[in-house]
Amino acid sequence: MTAQDHILAIDQGTTSTRAVVFDAVYRPLAVAQQELTQFFPDDGWVEHDAWEIWQATMSVSRAALSKAGVQAAEVRAIGITNQRETVVAWDRQTGRPIHPAIVWQDRRTADICDDLRERGLGPMIAERTGLVIDPYFSATKMAWLLDHVDGARDAADAGRLALGTIDSFLLWHLSGGQVHATDATNASRTQLFDIHKQCWDE
Repeated sequence: MTAQDHILAIDQGTTSTRAVVFDAVYRPLAVAQQELTQFFPDDGWVEHDAWEIWQATMSVSRAALSKAGVQAAEVRAIGITNQRETVVAWDRQTGRPIHPAIVWQDRRTADICDDLRERGLGPMIAERTGLVIDPYFSATKMAWLLDHVDGARDAADAGRLALGTIDSFLLWHLSGGQVHATDATNASRTQLFDIHKQCWDE
């Protein structure tokens, strides 16, 4: 890091999106924040407009950089923290979500979880992922999207659909659609990640 280098931190939370610019010795220079709309379309359902999240991320990032007097070219790294279990499905060609993001608080997949437990899969899932079966985690939310959004499973089978947590959705857009990735800390909350082998579990 040189004196001209800066770090942009993006905090994409449940109720707001915030950006903070830090200098080369990690002092905060500027902050910008924007509230997010939450939607409750049914009993126990909680959703976000993922496109609003992306637009808010760009808006607060630009505002924080402007307040700090920092050009985008002076940003050495971007860090993202996010509402971890929330999931988005988006079209790889357009970058647009195919359905509202399903928020970590959402309970619509309780029946799916009950079925998994009744099939005796709880111990195996807990051993591999470190998590108990619960709608809180991402896996059953992803299954719900594939099973309930028209054309979602066909699009996934054809490689046209991307699924991920909010950090991966933001990273995909920040990289111009070049990178679809997450890190182990976010992956470990999906209930699809083997915490011992540190890889996705089939």
